[in-house]
Amino acid sequence: MKNILTIICSFFFLQTFSQSNVLPAPPQNGTIALIHGAIHVGNGTVIDDGMIVFSNGKIIKVGQYAPIADVKVIDCTGKQLYPGFILTSSNLGLVEISAIRSERDEDEVGELNPDVRSLVAYNTDSKIINTVRSNGVLLANVVPDGGILSGTSSVMQLDGWNWEDAVYDKDNGIHFRMPSLIPTSSKNASGEKLENAYKEIDEVRTFFREAKAYLNEPSHAVTNIKFESVKGLFDHTETFFVHCEMANEMMIAIEFAKEFGFKTVIVGGTESNRIAGYLKENNIGVILNQMHTLPAMQDDDIDEYAKLPYQLQQAGVLYCINDFDEMNRGRNLMFNAGVAVGFGLTKEQALQAITLNAAKILGIDQRTGSLEEGKDANIIVSSGDVLDIRTSNILYAFIQGRQINLDNKQKQLYERYKTKYGISK
Repeated sequence: MKNILTIICSFFFLQTFSQSNVLPAPPQNGTIALIHGAIHVGNGTVIDDGMIVFSNGKIIKVGQYAPIADVKVIDCTGKQLYPGFILTSSNLGLVEISAIRSERDEDEVGELNPDVRSLVAYNTDSKIINTVRSNGVLLANVVPDGGILSGTSSVMQLDGWNWEDAVYDKDNGIHFRMPSLIPTSSKNASGEKLENAYKEIDEVRTFFREAKAYLNEPSHAVTNIKFESVKGLFDHTETFFVHCEMANEMMIAIEFAKEFGFKTVIVGGTESNRIAGYLKENNIGVILNQMHTLPAMQDDDIDEYAKLPYQLQQAGVLYCINDFDEMNRGRNLMFNAGVAVGFGLTKEQALQAITLNAAKILGIDQRTGSLEEGKDANIIVSSGDVLDIRTSNILYAFIQGRQINLDNKQKQLYERYKTKYGISK
């Protein structure tokens, strides 16, 4: 018994010892000016030897450097200034260690769960959050998983004591995980699989038809929480995020958009280049989840996904680049954008794909996504090009004007063992 108590006490001691000492930043105090830096506005514009002035969390001036008094000045000579990066689809704060069930809180039982809200399960104490934001990612759209209708996502800013502090845009969309319509090698199994997939899609269509009828009624004898939870789709205050990859799946998503009038975004969109004109015609945005992945079909080019951003850019489709990788957890977002530069995008177009375009797709572009007067002061400062893994080095980050701590557990372990083994660099 004594040994068991010793083990338990040791466990809690290690857990306490391993907690990082990174605290949420206090509100911005006074006016801050970032001067002499190269400002990448996020809309394609670059201002050399620029200046950004912000107060009370808002940008009040962006332009060429001019002397300014009575403000806190941070000299950014030789540095690059960018809008904070935005993860458009992530389970950040919902999953800590995916191999441990108690560390996962991203899904619920059942197939139709539009009433599930990701923000109430968001864990601000996640150690992964600090590693992501130290790479310049300041906002994340946190998405639930499980079932066909997974629930409602919310945009969270990556600095806060609790989810109430962290919420940036509450309940911004419902997520529909389209059943796969890719045929399998076995003819019989493929037919059964496709039959079940179309049946599930019809169930979702029926659900929305019933929800529409319910919401059109002036009053209800009994409140239906699931129907009430999709009201935002019908009044256009929320977005219909459809997770799918193939062209035929995206065509069904567009059918939903037409029938119900939903503001729709495709998440994944491996074959979006094949129906790019149709996506543009119907104002459908696309979230490209991953640059480093194999093509969906055997006869596709090996670099199919890396070429997608340029192809959608040329077609005029609103798209953004994401990093939904279970290993990276969003930390490589800017490097995914950098890969797209190697396949046709300009650097400013790639930057826009993880800032302003992402904000437009999430419906928060009036507040963030670019460094413009009146927008939130979500700003990062790097000593080098953030799209290049060799030079990216985030020195400062501000969320709504608050200078956040860029320390994280990995940096602390690096310093710990560098000291232990007497390593000078």
